[in-house]
Amino acid sequence: MATTDRFPRQATTLALAHALSAAERGLAVIPLSRTKLPALRSPHRAEHHDDPRDAPTASATPAAPPCHGECGRPGHGVYDATTDPARIRALFAAAPWATGYGIACGLPPHHLIGVDLDTKSGTDSSSALRELALRHLFTIPPTVVVLTPSGGRHLWLTGPPDVVVPNSAGRLAPGIDIRGAGGYLVGPGSRTAHGVYAADPGSAHLPPAPCPPSLLRLLVPPPRPARPGRQPSAGGAHGRGLIQFVLAAHEGQRNTRLFWAACRAHENGIAAELTEDLITAAVHTGLTAREARETIASAARMTAHRPAS
Repeated sequence: MATTDRFPRQATTLALAHALSAAERGLAVIPLSRTKLPALRSPHRAEHHDDPRDAPTASATPAAPPCHGECGRPGHGVYDATTDPARIRALFAAAPWATGYGIACGLPPHHLIGVDLDTKSGTDSSSALRELALRHLFTIPPTVVVLTPSGGRHLWLTGPPDVVVPNSAGRLAPGIDIRGAGGYLVGPGSRTAHGVYAADPGSAHLPPAPCPPSLLRLLVPPPRPARPGRQPSAGGAHGRGLIQFVLAAHEGQRNTRLFWAACRAHENGIAAELTEDLITAAVHTGLTAREARETIASAARMTAHRPAS
């Protein structure tokens, strides 16, 4: 029993050390369990569910958007991600069963984009990426590569601050998943139920490289057209891009897309002039005006409390 008990403690200590090292490089992190999921359960899991085990990571009701950490308690998944060493230690102390850590994508200063090349289901994702590169005339630059226990690879790229890359699975090509805004990558050194994630020795000295523009265009979904007679102009081209990103939301993405667009608007100082257009776009996707306003207010609180990078 002593050996069994000692292993999780050693794995947690190692994961914490790796997480702190990543934070020193400006990468916001959260503790992960052996299942690769956030180690801390939502503090809201029992608020709207009879069985807390069936609750999602954040509560949501028709009258209110999901809590993204505004309550001040941990357990909000990627929204807990931080570069603050004291906060990271507190998160790991609250999750002594954690054996890994996740790195949040889309956040400054790196605006990380993860290209997950999977090997499951017999897909040849590496060949698919090469074919895309030939077809669209881009080259993946030397960058951080993380090797997964299943034989796959994670390529780390950086994006521009005014472009929001959404998460996707297989949209680019079979076996290629993208981790963007609201997503996270399993950090190297993490131990999971299937093995350990490790940095490719040939890339360990490299920083994440900028995403090639041609690939970046593929990662951002085409916008839906705005309603006839209305062309939002607030915030210039950046503002129009954020509005289009919200308009492109499908069911299940609407709150998340609006939240991230509002965060970007606040970070770039155009929130005041863009708020009404964001609400209009969100209502067009199916949210109510009240839901949209509350989500935008949540983004304002999140960006106000985010430590400067």
